[in-house]
Amino acid sequence: MSEPLPQAPKPGYKTTEFWLTAIVTILGLLTSSGAIGEESMVAKIIGGAMAVLATMGYSASRATTKKIT
Repeated sequence: MSEPLPQAPKPGYKTTEFWLTAIVTILGLLTSSGAIGEESMVAKIIGGAMAVLATMGYSASRATTKKIT
């Protein structure tokens, strides 16, 4: 018997990871710009870090998914 063919990964915009990353990135950018939340420098740094880390995590997740299939 032959092994079943691996399925192609879903397009990125159809995944939960994409939408969670998009929400966290937008919130992080809004926080770092001072549009929402505190105006302190610490809040801006944390907001920027949120956006960067969420994007990096999503990129790593998609790379792993595409490497497996």
